[in-house]
Amino acid sequence: MIKGELEMDTIGIIGIVLAFILLTFLIMKGLNIFLTVFITTLVVAVTTQMPIYEAYKTNFMGGFSGFFQNYFLLFLTGTLLAKAMDVTGAAKSIAMTIIKFMGKDLAFISVPIACGVLAYGGVTAHVCAFCVFSIALQVFKAADIPRRCIPGALCFGCSTFAMISPGAVQIHNAVPSNNLGTPYTAGFVNGWISCIFMLVVGLIWLKAYIKKVKDRGEHFAAIDGDDVSDNDDQKLPHPLVAILPLVVTIILVNLKNSDGAAIVPVEVAVFAGTVSAIVVMFKHVKKGILSKTFTDGIQMCLSAVTATSAVVGFGAVVSHSKQFSIITNAMINIPGPKLLSLLIGTTVIAGICGSASGGLGIAVPILGPVYTSLGIQASAVHRVMALSSSALDSLPHNGYIVTVTNGLCRETHKASYGLTFRLTVIVPFIGSLLGVLLFTLFPNLP
Repeated sequence: MIKGELEMDTIGIIGIVLAFILLTFLIMKGLNIFLTVFITTLVVAVTTQMPIYEAYKTNFMGGFSGFFQNYFLLFLTGTLLAKAMDVTGAAKSIAMTIIKFMGKDLAFISVPIACGVLAYGGVTAHVCAFCVFSIALQVFKAADIPRRCIPGALCFGCSTFAMISPGAVQIHNAVPSNNLGTPYTAGFVNGWISCIFMLVVGLIWLKAYIKKVKDRGEHFAAIDGDDVSDNDDQKLPHPLVAILPLVVTIILVNLKNSDGAAIVPVEVAVFAGTVSAIVVMFKHVKKGILSKTFTDGIQMCLSAVTATSAVVGFGAVVSHSKQFSIITNAMINIPGPKLLSLLIGTTVIAGICGSASGGLGIAVPILGPVYTSLGIQASAVHRVMALSSSALDSLPHNGYIVTVTNGLCRETHKASYGLTFRLTVIVPFIGSLLGVLLFTLFPNLP
């Protein structure tokens, strides 16, 4: 009996691993995300001896619908804010101001920081990249930096230090906050030290990489369709006005009552930022474009949230298998500081899902209560999970990485992913390790 159970568990664990490998392979091949998760869900159900109908009807749809219900409004309001920042010219104004302040020769600094400012204010990573890409083309051309470095610079700014930092109006704070009852600013001091470390190390590495490729004789080379012409006549809002919607959102989402509970729901705060952007900068909106812009935004939101929900649904099937508890117990019992095992568990799940938000959607409800029950402060659990979600999530099958690299920048993984891997996988992982060290040594800091 014991031998039979051991064999079943072994087959199940192997099946889960194979399903994750297949998930990565099929996504890399460009197969539709929904068809991909349906196939990999079947692999998990069969190898773990889970009833197939129950796997799809109960577990998959339970994970899918639960994530959709909890986070659709946040995806929607975040996308609308991003569209408002785009259509009013606010995003471009912020980006250009930072770039002008830094100088074109410091493009490797200005592009990630421009993305980071937008990301911290609640603009989704996809839209941050689209907003800053045209500016990145200009400054990389002026500084004669190889074009293939643009995806790494964009992804670093949009999906690492700013996205996961304390107070950021992003789903990576929303998921732990909703599950653990913590504020978005949880783990404030240690979290900011870790994120600033990521920023500094990433910029140093980016600079060294650019110098290395330029020393080899590489130069900027535009490709068909690149708009590298200057448009000095374009009227943009003043940068102080442009940043106002982000300030409104950040302030509202972090307002607390005497009990520490949020006064304004995050979705309302983000929507308030959207309204303020349109009201204050309405004169910069081209006539007749507003309706189409928001319609496109809603469609973009539905695509993003359903794709993420599908990945969470697949993860829910895995998490309901008996073998998954064996895997999580192995992670929890890794020797060393408990927060280290939390880091490994979270980043592995995010990497498996190919999504930081999707990984957190699975990991936080499962691992969060386990670690708080061990006596670890919820604020530390919140921040460590947010930090570690941004490392292995950026493997080649990540939807955002594929979109920015192949779709937006029209570069290949072969040419550009080496830099992206350094900046969005290695740097955040090291920063997460720093976070674990800080929370272990100084657990009582705000």
